[in-house]
Amino acid sequence: MKKFESPLAAFLYWEQKTPHKLFLKQPINGQIKEYTYQESGDEIRRLAASLKSFNFPPQSKIALLSKNCAHWVMADLAIMFSGYISVPIYPTLNADSIHQILTHSEAKAIIIGKLDDFNSQKSGIPEIVKISTTAYGVNEGLIWEDLIQQHQAIQEIPKKAKDDLITIIYTSGTTGTPKGVMHVPASFAKITNMIIERVELPNHPRFFSYLPLSHIAERLGIEMQSLFRGGSLVFPESLATFATELEATQPHLFFSVPRVWAKFQEKVLEKMPQDKLTRLLKLPVIGTLVKKKIVRKLGLAEAQYIVSGAAPIDSGLLDWFEKLGVVICQAYGMTEDGLYSHYNFPDANKKGTVGKKFQDAKVKLSPDSEICIKSDGLMKGYYKAPELTAEVFDDDGYFKTGDLGEFDHDGYLTITGRLKDQFKTDKGKYISPAPIELELLKSSFIEQICIVGTGIPQPIALITLSAIGKSQSSQEISKHLIHSINTVNHDLEKHEKIEKAIIMSEEWTVDNGLTTPTMKIKRNSIEKIHRDKYKSWFAQSEKVIFE
Repeated sequence: MKKFESPLAAFLYWEQKTPHKLFLKQPINGQIKEYTYQESGDEIRRLAASLKSFNFPPQSKIALLSKNCAHWVMADLAIMFSGYISVPIYPTLNADSIHQILTHSEAKAIIIGKLDDFNSQKSGIPEIVKISTTAYGVNEGLIWEDLIQQHQAIQEIPKKAKDDLITIIYTSGTTGTPKGVMHVPASFAKITNMIIERVELPNHPRFFSYLPLSHIAERLGIEMQSLFRGGSLVFPESLATFATELEATQPHLFFSVPRVWAKFQEKVLEKMPQDKLTRLLKLPVIGTLVKKKIVRKLGLAEAQYIVSGAAPIDSGLLDWFEKLGVVICQAYGMTEDGLYSHYNFPDANKKGTVGKKFQDAKVKLSPDSEICIKSDGLMKGYYKAPELTAEVFDDDGYFKTGDLGEFDHDGYLTITGRLKDQFKTDKGKYISPAPIELELLKSSFIEQICIVGTGIPQPIALITLSAIGKSQSSQEISKHLIHSINTVNHDLEKHEKIEKAIIMSEEWTVDNGLTTPTMKIKRNSIEKIHRDKYKSWFAQSEKVIFE
């Protein structure tokens, strides 16, 4: 497989070599719109010409506010074609957060695409050039479709210096104010080429894009893999059509996060209870047919590399999928390291770990067991924040991830917690919540969990219930959770033992700001809401408290 130095170089190659191959497939109002490489290229070049017509200074920032769609990818490439820097914005952010990013990045323009509630977001956009596409019902500022008609496709390719930025990715902010992570084309190419070298897929493979393209994992793992391999990229129209469209696509590489894997399992078990599934899988011929039917229904029948990332996944969940023939490989990387870190692969996959480091990456553990990494995939720093940048690099140029880890004798890395997530109970003992949370998440009653304990003698578990949990009586929930907590407590140190569980009345979602767009809990935000109640909850006699 040919290697490329940048996303633009990859697109130009496939545009010339396979002009009539499908590149983008977008459902809109139940109708399918398909774009070949040639058709995409023409639209991309015309949009780039319109951007250049504003005569923004070189390396100006162009923001991109949209859910995943064909226009997101075309806009991304058009910004590259015009020689500017993209600033992708999560489509679920509120007006204040959007304004903060647009102001901080000094964006000259914003491209607005597919959104659920633009009316609530538009007040966050300052007086800059606005471009929207009417394909998804937004009509704001200049219209994409008009600009495409008004401008001729540019042919000249921008000349970029090696250290010219390609994008500024604002982190999703699990611990505070989002930071603008600066990347150059080489860091995008580094991880993309390495995965291509390591994972063989069919020619012109299929990809399915549904996790936010504003996040580096989807952008590099799906958009860039598609571009560099000359593949096709399919988008779901909505959450309601997601399962059907994924089943129809049958992607060759599939990336997801633990919450989605748990949802997949939940949906399977809604149709076929675990006892029945276990019995059927033991039958020689029927078991094989059942597996194939379930895996095809999930859309994973042709997936040759299936990855889970963004947060730890329970080994029991990995085992459950493996019994269906679905081998999920955990991977580990961050926006700052360009995902060039640690991966499991089908032929080298150790459950409970995030895999081995890439060969030419340098990794070490600090005296506190913090994972530190150095490679050509690292960011150039945080935008307009030199002091913050200096803080996250050590004297030898290693990026300090903030994650705690340990290596086994084979070189596989296990994440043991997050440095900033550690807290002290009033006994003065430090607790790392992540490993405890992962154990408790084995309960089918638990959807999300946050272990807390600042200012009280023992930690407590804040819990949102899964669909299975919600279907049970309060008595059943209490009985089940007490058993789960006692089981986990058996193997914990005395100061780590969970005292009780608090069942949250409110879901933790992206919309209410309690999870990131990749469905990781925002621990600081959850604690800010509930910290004042810890002592009163702890003082109650019940082991399980319903908020």
